[in-house]
Amino acid sequence: MTASKVARPNYPWLKSYPPFADWSMAIPAVPVFKLLNDSVGEFPDRPCMEFMGKRWSYAETGRLAAQAAQGFQKLGVTKGTRVGLLLPNTPYYVAAYFGVLMAGGTVVNMNPLYAARELENMVKDSGATFLVTMDLAAIYPKARTLLNNTPLRKLIVCSMAEALPFGTAVMFNLLKRSSVVDVEEDDRQIWWDTLTDNNGEPKPVAIDPLEDVAVLQYTGGTTGVPKAAMLTHANIAANTRQVAAWFGNPDRGNERFLAALPFFHVFAMTVVLLVGIDCGAEIIMMPRFDLKDCLKNIAKKKPTVFPAVPTIYTAINNAPNVKDFDLTSIKLCISGGAPLPVEVKRSFEAITKCVVVEGYGLSETSPVICTNPTMGVNKPGSVGLPMPGTIIEIRSLEDDRVLGVGEKGEICARGPQIMKGYWNRPEETADIMKNGALHTGDVGYMDDEGYVFIVDRIKDMINASGYKIYPRVLEEALYQHPAVEETTVIGIPDAYRGEAPKAYIKVRAGMTLTEAEIREFMKDKVSKIEQPAQYEFRDQLPKSLIGKLSKKELKQETAAAAPAA
Repeated sequence: MTASKVARPNYPWLKSYPPFADWSMAIPAVPVFKLLNDSVGEFPDRPCMEFMGKRWSYAETGRLAAQAAQGFQKLGVTKGTRVGLLLPNTPYYVAAYFGVLMAGGTVVNMNPLYAARELENMVKDSGATFLVTMDLAAIYPKARTLLNNTPLRKLIVCSMAEALPFGTAVMFNLLKRSSVVDVEEDDRQIWWDTLTDNNGEPKPVAIDPLEDVAVLQYTGGTTGVPKAAMLTHANIAANTRQVAAWFGNPDRGNERFLAALPFFHVFAMTVVLLVGIDCGAEIIMMPRFDLKDCLKNIAKKKPTVFPAVPTIYTAINNAPNVKDFDLTSIKLCISGGAPLPVEVKRSFEAITKCVVVEGYGLSETSPVICTNPTMGVNKPGSVGLPMPGTIIEIRSLEDDRVLGVGEKGEICARGPQIMKGYWNRPEETADIMKNGALHTGDVGYMDDEGYVFIVDRIKDMINASGYKIYPRVLEEALYQHPAVEETTVIGIPDAYRGEAPKAYIKVRAGMTLTEAEIREFMKDKVSKIEQPAQYEFRDQLPKSLIGKLSKKELKQETAAAAPAA
């Protein structure tokens, strides 16, 4: 199925559209796995995946995904079955992702850094019955406990050592033994090798790209309560093609994408993994971001495209030995997940001689809806122009009418990448989808050349290095401590992460609580990145007229104190 060309009304951005991109381009509605299958057919012998020195060609990657699909079907994965991926960036993620989709299932992306309680909530909410994980000490024990507390039927366990080159695997087993754990052998779990021990001929599944959900992507939405955006095959495939068109003239079959961002994050899933595969690129995978390893990878493996978040570019800019590494292989960087400071962009471009462009999107939009041109005018402070086939409207916060150029209102979007809705949440879906447009919850404006600028946020969500931190999750965890009577969490400015959480606490009468004690208590309640950067104890917390805890006064205090800080 192929979408017809979008009509070209007199939108402001059309006068500024880069010559290499066509806003009214035809955007096909296809299954996501067609992106891989097409590149397998076009570039069978070219490298697709690189991990710690080991390579897989496109033909090998396609076969591994097909074997995974057949294995999933044998386990009972059928159309609509939810399968969780609790994995760092490894070849297993790529094969499992496409394997689930080929089998007709739905991928549930999960952050391995989440605490067991958070993962349990995600599994229960999504109804996932299978989970793919690894034999790593930081992940496997949490996955194992889910078998006892959730609807999960089976774990598929991947071996880190078997993903490594032979010599590296030997050294890993000798020196990194503490990083892996002994996997409990029982009928509720199988090894990845067992799953893929077949001829790679899964039963074809009829996919309706416009209706069938490919990925459940958890997000805070506009209310700060984690919920799953239903991204259809057509949504994700469309956004992949939209972003790929923005590259202008990629060297198909010869580009190298550095995957320092985790694939479970929607930005990396689409812009790194899927766009890379659509271009026939080699995906250089890092299991986690480490500054020293990142610099070495760039200098040695020569990536040409490096999508990342501003904090990664900042870390590289500030590395004391950055001049010791040749970073000039990089041609293009797309920055997302958080606002990109102008000085960070300029410093990174000076070091690498590349082009850094800022984009904007949400989990609900697969995720990209705007990006600055990769060749042409990049306006400081702007998130750029709408993607092909995407309509950006600025709507009044009072009456939802569409505003004119330069007027500030809520940024709303229409396009083929907009989600189907929230999983099992019709009321929240209706709240965000009004008049056929997705309401982002962000306030901004559009200039007379169609460039979009974000000026404020409506939602309370905290954006730390591109990761969404939900105050309600932290507040619920804090309330588990018996000495906490009242608590509220807000975002405060952070020089490195952009924003960081700060918790305000009122201690119960007759009890005591220190910062050291509450930090120790929170260690296993939420992930490391979600831990509050600051705690403040108060005798009273501000409340609204109806007695509800109010964040407004605390945010005003923070804003007033910012210049002095």
